[in-house]
Amino acid sequence: MARPIHFEIMAEDPSRAVKFYSEVFGWQVKKWDGPQEYWLVTTGAEETPGINGAIVRSSGHAQTVNTIEVDSVDEAAAIVTRHGGKVMSPKMTIPGVGYQVYCQDTEGIVFGLHQADPTVR
Repeated sequence: MARPIHFEIMAEDPSRAVKFYSEVFGWQVKKWDGPQEYWLVTTGAEETPGINGAIVRSSGHAQTVNTIEVDSVDEAAAIVTRHGGKVMSPKMTIPGVGYQVYCQDTEGIVFGLHQADPTVR
């Protein structure tokens, strides 16, 4: 069974969103050292239920994207399309993390598929 493992909050002004979520919920937010504007969000202690995520600059409109961990993004993307969904982005490599694909379900909701790099676990 595949589970949500990460969320992304798309924000017009990421700095404003970081301030909002850290002040309202006490989330810890740290800018990622990678090649794009991306703030990693820790929502609580690892031993408690919940997932962590990120705040990223919006490319058009604000939304939240949930990412689901799968064994293979290629196989999962094929299943998505067989069931009426769409693949919205090509497979991306995230160095030292794994692979990511963004899809859209039959209702127009965007979600991510993530395949972890087995050498990192």
